[in-house]
Amino acid sequence: MQVSQITEHYLHLSAEGQFGALLPAATFWQELASGQHPQLEQGMLCSAFSFDAPWPSWERHPTGAELVLLLKGAATLILEQDGIESRQLLQQTGDFVLVPAGVWHTADPILDHNDLCTLLFFTPGAGTEHKARSL
Repeated sequence: MQVSQITEHYLHLSAEGQFGALLPAATFWQELASGQHPQLEQGMLCSAFSFDAPWPSWERHPTGAELVLLLKGAATLILEQDGIESRQLLQQTGDFVLVPAGVWHTADPILDHNDLCTLLFFTPGAGTEHKARSL
C-alpha cells in the first residue's frame, strides 16, 4: 500500500468494481494508443488533469456517463447535444457535472492569478471519440 497522486497515476475501476493497477500518467496516452491497455475497454478510468488553456478538442463517450469534478481553480464545461451548446460553470472545489453518454464536451479554464484548473474524471473509455475544436 502506498500514497499516490491522481495527477501522476491513473486508476482503472473494472466492471466488477475492483481497482486495477496504477497507470503512470506520463506515458499513459502513448501506451493506450499502442494498445497496451485493452482492459480499459471495460469499466472506468479515474484520472485528473491540470490545464491553463482551453481544450483543443471535443470528446464523447458512447458507453456511459462521465463524471467531471473540480479539484482546483474554476472551469466552464461546454456540452454539445443535437447541435446545441450549453455551459456548466464549475466554481467551487467539489462542483461536478455528469456528462450523459454520447454528449460532446470540452472545457475552458477560468484563470485567476495564473492558477491551473484541475479536474477529476471517471470515464467509461470504450469507444471514446474526439473531434477538433475551433478556438
